[in-house]
Amino acid sequence: QNWPRGAVYTQIWLTSLGYNAYLMRRYRESSWVKSIGNGAYILSNDQLEWPGGLYALQTQLKLPVHAGGRTALVHIGAAHYVRFHESKIFLFALPQTMLPKWYLNYNWEAPILFRRTGLLPYDIADSFTEMKHRDFIIRISAAERAILEMLYLVPTHQGFDEAFKIMEGLMTLRPQLMQKLLEYCNSIKVKRLFLYMAEKCQIPVFTRLDQNKIDLGQGKRSIINNGILDKKYQITIPKEYA
Repeated sequence: QNWPRGAVYTQIWLTSLGYNAYLMRRYRESSWVKSIGNGAYILSNDQLEWPGGLYALQTQLKLPVHAGGRTALVHIGAAHYVRFHESKIFLFALPQTMLPKWYLNYNWEAPILFRRTGLLPYDIADSFTEMKHRDFIIRISAAERAILEMLYLVPTHQGFDEAFKIMEGLMTLRPQLMQKLLEYCNSIKVKRLFLYMAEKCQIPVFTRLDQNKIDLGQGKRSIINNGILDKKYQITIPKEYA
């Protein structure tokens, strides 16, 4: 009765609640639950989607992993023109984070792109928000964090043009939080790309930032092959944006 519909329960979590592996085998044989891999279960006849797995990673295994980038922007309504059913799910975690095999091997409804990165500190609380899915809640990036994560994946897993179009709609980014994230961001490329797009899109947050406190490094950064150099931010951009 207490098991949230659509959620994975891990054996570690179940054991802490008093349901050992022997009991779970009995419940599986009685068709009360179904195994989705070693040490992970869902309710029989339940429908499992990617948030149900992430819920277990966050709340039961206490892993520092979250949905971010374009996935977070779509689900908080900051990327209206992007189709809701994404071709990829973007997950981010701290370096050294290991996901369990049941999660990595499960056939989710869309491919999972998982990135371990020290791009941003994990203890900036306001940079996360909550997303409700069926009977439970998961942690995802707030728009300010998500846009930097999305730019981190340009151009290998995220198109420049799509990122630019999403940036155009980000009219309510919080200046204080954006400033803090840019100061702590560990990628020169991401910081320069954000400032370039924010200025070109004329989003309100751009004029509220103190760029003197943001380390933009030295030298040029190649982002787009065969692109044009933007002299102000010293990054290569697609020719059509020059």
